[in-house]
Amino acid sequence: MSVAELDLEYTPAVAAATRPLYERVAKVIPEVEWPFHAPLVHAINTLKKERNAVILAHNYQTPEIFHCISDIVGDSLALARKAAQTDADVIVMAGVHFMAETAKILNPSKTVLMPDMRAGCSLADSITAADIRLLREAHPGVPVVTYVNTSAEVKAESDICCTSGNAVEIVESLDSDSVLFLPDEYLASWVATQTKKKIIKWKGHCEVHERFTGAELRDYRTRFKDLTIIAHPECPPEVLAEADFVGSTARMVEYVGEVRPNRVLMVTECSMSDNVATEYPDVEFIRPCNLCPHMKRVSLSNILESLRTLEPTVEIDPTVAGRARLAVERMLAVGR
Repeated sequence: MSVAELDLEYTPAVAAATRPLYERVAKVIPEVEWPFHAPLVHAINTLKKERNAVILAHNYQTPEIFHCISDIVGDSLALARKAAQTDADVIVMAGVHFMAETAKILNPSKTVLMPDMRAGCSLADSITAADIRLLREAHPGVPVVTYVNTSAEVKAESDICCTSGNAVEIVESLDSDSVLFLPDEYLASWVATQTKKKIIKWKGHCEVHERFTGAELRDYRTRFKDLTIIAHPECPPEVLAEADFVGSTARMVEYVGEVRPNRVLMVTECSMSDNVATEYPDVEFIRPCNLCPHMKRVSLSNILESLRTLEPTVEIDPTVAGRARLAVERMLAVGR
């Protein structure tokens, strides 16, 4: 029986069971939409207990996923750390494929589910393991720092991984004056402004963040005089130059909580603003809505189907996984 064939009615019992969850997201999900989400939310939360499963959700997931069914939420660093600590039998990744691979790398004996295998990443697609081998030939002895937004094969060719949240710390931890920093060109450019080390870049970009422009942000400032702009370092340098604060997804959330600006524009994937808005109802969020098409492939329906069938599973060649695990574990050890 598929999800489409399940009895997913919005009954009084389902309404009562899910009402506390709806109250978390009432600011960003109209009440008229909740009867469509609630039966799926209720079924997922019931089934994940039966499966001894946890759902990991990235900040870019929609609020009904992020706030109503997920057990572990955050940026890619938080998800990697928590994935390494879970005692669940099943991990469901509400994110994109490289995140599910990272969860599998850190939990080789567990079942890791990716509800839609097509949920990829433009950054992960921008570089291959063969590219790194060629770069090592061109820059002998230079350590390779690879963003977690990469495939397991690429991680396996790297010395250490990083996220946007710890990129500078990882670069500074290396005993080398030069670093190959891959694959995000804009993140590498930003890291170069934060360190004295020579950063050798690759021309990979996030298809969401590269769409923002400096002119767009200047236009928002003209329209909203008291606007605070905070931007993700995957954005182009002209965008970062217009921002009041630059930081990882986790640091952006912390900044809103610490500063409590009257009006804020988060220059990153659109759903993150919705998720943060539920935490800070006193802050007005201006939303330049650039959506990640890959993140949006994950839905309540395919999460439920994945839990029901325990498919599709993420599998990695053990040799590749072992080498990739070293790069990820080195990252997790920095600052521990």
